Amino acid sequence: MNLRKVLVANRGEIARRIIRAARELGLTTVAVYSEADATAPHALEADEAVPIGPAPAPASYLRIEALLEAARRTAADAVHPGYGFLAENPAFARAVTEAGLTFVGPPAEAIALMGDKAAARQRMQAAGVPVVPGYQGPDDDQSLLQAARHIGFPVLLKAAAGGGGKGMRVVHRPEDLPEAAAAARREAQHAFGDARLLLEKFIPAARHVEFQILADAHGHTLHLFERECSVQRRHQKIIEETPSPLLDPDLRARMAQAAVAAAQAVGYVNAGTVEFIVDPESRAFYFLEMNTRLQVEHPITEMVLGIDLVQWQLRVAAGQALPWQQAELQPRGHAIEARIYAEDPAHGFLPSTGRLLQVVEPTGPGVRVDSGVRAGQDITPHYDPLLAKIIVHAETRPAAIARLQIALAGTVYHGVTTNVAFLQQVLAHPDFRRGVYHTRWVEEALGPAVALGDEVPLPVLAALALAEQFPQTPAAGAQGEPTRGPDPWRTLQGVFPA
Repeated sequence: MNLRKVLVANRGEIARRIIRAARELGLTTVAVYSEADATAPHALEADEAVPIGPAPAPASYLRIEALLEAARRTAADAVHPGYGFLAENPAFARAVTEAGLTFVGPPAEAIALMGDKAAARQRMQAAGVPVVPGYQGPDDDQSLLQAARHIGFPVLLKAAAGGGGKGMRVVHRPEDLPEAAAAARREAQHAFGDARLLLEKFIPAARHVEFQILADAHGHTLHLFERECSVQRRHQKIIEETPSPLLDPDLRARMAQAAVAAAQAVGYVNAGTVEFIVDPESRAFYFLEMNTRLQVEHPITEMVLGIDLVQWQLRVAAGQALPWQQAELQPRGHAIEARIYAEDPAHGFLPSTGRLLQVVEPTGPGVRVDSGVRAGQDITPHYDPLLAKIIVHAETRPAAIARLQIALAGTVYHGVTTNVAFLQQVLAHPDFRRGVYHTRWVEEALGPAVALGDEVPLPVLAALALAEQFPQTPAAGAQGEPTRGPDPWRTLQGVFPA
């Protein structure tokens, strides 16, 4: 490998993840940190660490020149952007390469094209990738209203230059469109510096399914199968799993083919994700967007395939060719990821701040924790409230759900309010267990039930302890019928839905 030293232009769990992967490849690592992160784990674990400014992200992690100066000072020869911050900023990718450094990600042109929702939609249509029925053109209120009437309500207003749920509004009635458009424009302008909107048909019970793509500079583009990401709140994912409970082999093959075509249509190189929405009734699928970076949920793909995606990002950036043919990639078992946020589900998922007084993270077979925090660390309002990701792998989906429930029961982030108890609710809900949820399911099914506090309720801990002591294996009853050992979950019907 012709890379020697990698600067990680990020923080938190993803910075630690990249540092670990680079070290395993024998590379030296450089962390950057704001004043608020001077003693954060990522800053302490790298071989070198460089301060880049005050706590607010615009004054530190979003300063391109500060990041390039850090790379120059440490003689780094590559920059990995992680996710968030500048990861999908084409100006940053271009500045890195113009400085003579290797950008660990796709070409700036691909980032720019796929970051513009209107342009991406046009390119996908030209490549034969299905897109949601919609409208892109003059976005004054009258034009949008006329287009919405033609498409049919409900419709979805989206920021043409954005993603992550920002600048997005669902409109059910014509009279609501002007106000929704004004709000979407304000949010899009603030988030992306671009107030343009486009319009799409809104699919009420849509599933959100994405395909991991990996492509090298030698013309090889592979898909690494799908991830189901439909458990969301305010368009932000909180639980992801693979394989998707929705897809059958035929639908999986067709979506995978479309994902590869989408990546090839923009000359994509490195790791990326093609996101689709799926109508579960018609089983039609539509291109949603392409994330031109590593995804938060990439670990579940790693768990079922045994491939280190971050290492292959670095290998591809160094010019190596992918060693597999598509048919050689076969996932094994089932993996689920739960995102641990410092937020309060009982109060609209508002972020929570404070000092972490105690951190207890789960261990055990098939359990992986990608964490960005430590005890004694201050959780500030300056950054995304993601604390960690708990990932489990098992032979079957029911086994993976059970493993994640036990892992969450052994998880403590004392000092801030977290969503741990809420995640337990999701996993225990019969809809989730049957795999019949959708992107608005959290609001519709769990909206009134998110009043649990930030700690896992004591009955849950007690029930899980009982479950460990009394395995529920079938035994012959008096009449020859199978009987079960004590069922601790029966006592939780007042806490979790049955």
